[in-house]
Amino acid sequence: MFSVIKKQRFTLTVSAALLALTVIVSGCGQAGSNNSNAASPAESNAANSGAEHKVTHSMGETTITGTPKRVVVLTNEGTEALLALGVKPVGAVKSWTGDPWYEHIAADMEGVTVVGEESQPNLELIASLKPDLIIGNKLRQEKVYDQLKAIAPTVFSETLRGAWQTNFLLYADALGKTTEGEKLIADYDNRTADFKAKAGDKLNQKVSVVRFMAGKTRIYLDDTFTGIAFSKLGITRPDNQKYTDTFVEEITKERLPEVDADMLFYFTYDTGDGKGTEMEQEMLKDPLWQSLNVVKNNKAIRVSDAIWNTSGGVIAANLMLDELYKIYDIK
Repeated sequence: MFSVIKKQRFTLTVSAALLALTVIVSGCGQAGSNNSNAASPAESNAANSGAEHKVTHSMGETTITGTPKRVVVLTNEGTEALLALGVKPVGAVKSWTGDPWYEHIAADMEGVTVVGEESQPNLELIASLKPDLIIGNKLRQEKVYDQLKAIAPTVFSETLRGAWQTNFLLYADALGKTTEGEKLIADYDNRTADFKAKAGDKLNQKVSVVRFMAGKTRIYLDDTFTGIAFSKLGITRPDNQKYTDTFVEEITKERLPEVDADMLFYFTYDTGDGKGTEMEQEMLKDPLWQSLNVVKNNKAIRVSDAIWNTSGGVIAANLMLDELYKIYDIK
């Protein structure tokens, strides 16, 4: 499950985590299987009676009847939200990297239909799946909202960067799983508080976050998926990284000294053409990178781009926290 009881940690096996979540949250063995989702007695009664509830979201208000069973989700962080809540979607947009899903969710997404990408969902394919709920995002799909809501009740979150917890609770509401959603968020927040309390003086270390992409090297700052997690955990940036009006700072090779820190995490966005990896290798081999104190002290750590940045959901947030517990040697 996503919560931690005493010293138990969230493992890197998402399937196991979802199994534990099912046992704890449901108490009586509620589980989703394939593309249908079992419901609690209260939810089953709501579905059977056709009970309605209204969800207020970024595009207005949507009425949902009963408990949705065939859900299409149009964001990567939304996909993680559904899986965390024990709901396997009938359709989802493909992961930004992976074939077609991120490695950390691939086993749990087996058999799910790919309905395009976040920036261009396939409306005809979505309609063919006969969904009873569509979950999307205004930033990504505002232009096709009217077409989507003509297919099925549609709920949109407002934005993506920095909003995964808010979005998660909205999706939980749409699914009729508000109680489960609030518990998962509380569990995550409790874990971050536990980490911060136990880290102590280790939080005096200044930490850089660097991302390599095709033709680009970026320093990632506070208003990012990683940065928002770091703020909760009490992890701070080097004093020289006081860039303004930006959530990332794009740098040239000559500016590599700006990433020096007590600890550095780096990840690489590669869509499969090798260009992101090429940039990573170019920078890591450069004498300026090799001269950084953080590199010479073996404190530059490669981590997963999908988990630490791109997927941006509740599963990734907990997996990243798992890694930080290990890296900081916190029991």
